Amino acid sequence: MKKVILTTVILLFSFLTFSQEYPFSITKIGKGNQALIFIPGFASSGDVWNETIDSLKNDYTCYVLTMSGFAGAPPKDNSSFEYWKTEIAKFISENKINKPIVIGHSMGGGLAMAIAADYPDLLNKIVVVDALPCLLALTNPEFKSVADNDCSNLVDQIMKMPEDQFIQMQKMSVASLSANQSKHDEILSWSLKSDRKTFAQMFCDFSNTDLRQRIKNVQIPSLILLEAPFKTIEDSINEQYKEMPSAQLKYANKGLHFIMFDDQEWYIKELVDFLKE
Repeated sequence: MKKVILTTVILLFSFLTFSQEYPFSITKIGKGNQALIFIPGFASSGDVWNETIDSLKNDYTCYVLTMSGFAGAPPKDNSSFEYWKTEIAKFISENKINKPIVIGHSMGGGLAMAIAADYPDLLNKIVVVDALPCLLALTNPEFKSVADNDCSNLVDQIMKMPEDQFIQMQKMSVASLSANQSKHDEILSWSLKSDRKTFAQMFCDFSNTDLRQRIKNVQIPSLILLEAPFKTIEDSINEQYKEMPSAQLKYANKGLHFIMFDDQEWYIKELVDFLKE
């Protein structure tokens, strides 16, 4: 019995050390020769992938991330899209994870594309769940990112926002992001448990991110799963992805941004089929 307890303590300590080296927590689930790395979206928990993992853990080794400062994960300094991209690539290399498949939702999908573009030999495939190379270009096709973008005003504004106002803002946001009302409270809890400074900083930083030219360097197979409403602006979506010849664009039949909740059966089938190709 003592041996079992000692082994458990050692494993727990190893996990905590493993997790604290990077600006994200890590949960490892399942066993399989092919590794999958799951990156949640803005202000989301790795729990967003729970149902997905249940469908895959018997065949794959799954590494589920929650980014620092989001959904209760302790915040860390220097949060930025590019820093997180570099650190995820570093995690893959340092832990000798051979040719993983990176699956990302929203901002996590942007990170998947950036890793595939900037580290062309690191990954096997990527799956992007409802993310665009440049979100703001949907409303402003001439959008150009700003070097050394100053986020201080937005950070200050969000930090000073009264709690009730922030909660109301997030409730409205959640309602616009998922048609599955049974998931609204869970999604809301993730944003409310997120560190306000990280929340504001990353919202500002990701809004300034433009991957439209960088994705021409993505040479690996890439599945892009998009929410149903995007089908109505398919030309604009194709324009965003025109520099990424490896991209397979597919549109959900129903629901909104949280495709894994809103059109789960379609989403799981598309994902499993692509992973097996």
